[in-house]
Amino acid sequence: MKLSIGYFADGPWSHKAFKKLIADSEISIEFICARFDTEDGTLKQYCKQYNIDYLKDRNVNSAEFIENISKYHCDLFVSMSFNQIFRNEIINLTKYKIINCHAGKLPFYRGRNILNWVLINDEKEFGITVHYVDEGIDTGDIILQDVHSIADTDNYSTLLTKAYTECATILYRAVCLFKTGEVKGKKQKDIHPVGFYCTQRKTGDEYINWNDESRKIFNFIRAICHPGPMARSFINGCEVKINKAEMVQDATIYNCVKGAVLNIDETGFLVKTKDSFIKVTEYTPDVAIKPGGRFEIR
Repeated sequence: MKLSIGYFADGPWSHKAFKKLIADSEISIEFICARFDTEDGTLKQYCKQYNIDYLKDRNVNSAEFIENISKYHCDLFVSMSFNQIFRNEIINLTKYKIINCHAGKLPFYRGRNILNWVLINDEKEFGITVHYVDEGIDTGDIILQDVHSIADTDNYSTLLTKAYTECATILYRAVCLFKTGEVKGKKQKDIHPVGFYCTQRKTGDEYINWNDESRKIFNFIRAICHPGPMARSFINGCEVKINKAEMVQDATIYNCVKGAVLNIDETGFLVKTKDSFIKVTEYTPDVAIKPGGRFEIR
């Protein structure tokens, strides 16, 4: 007997998982519900290709929407990069409830923009978790969790690429567990009594604080590099977007004006930080940056 699921999804995270789910003859995707506030042409095309109903609703917890999806008689709802909080009525609509894939090592790193935050916090690993959904934010019992290492050569782009693939893999593994019956989850409080949350990053959070240590600035720059907004700073009234920087081996710790440009060559330029200096190697636009210039402290 097939496992019947409804898929609440959005973006590249969900596309790779869809391909794994649709390829399994023991799984039937009855509908896809996309985010209301975005347009995902890929998911819409998948629905057309595989004759799956494509849904959108401003409020998936409304009585009208719940009545509409109840006709599908799903065994399980699956969430991947969906942006509405599910309430108990929709959670309890199916036999096996709702599961979600979260790119964070729960019970830590609940919330938003987790791949940015793990780099900002200089973590050496990041987790991907599939968990039951409850009415909280990323607080449900854990079904599966994988951990992946972070190297100094990693940045937001490399973690994002890895997460796209690994989220799809672990979500599919979790769904497969339900083929044989209900799956027992592990309570997050059994791992840590509190855990923590990360807030969504917003416009204005991109500016570098040159009063920070070199390592902290290095982590900040790689955490929000392209396809993120990129770290930013002003020099001579011009906003510079910094996409890549390097730690300088054996850089001397000394006092000087923070944010000062110390040296420049064909590979980049050095900027004074709280403790030493870092090397900026990728930036835009191509403005005139000279030794002695100063980036603003904001």
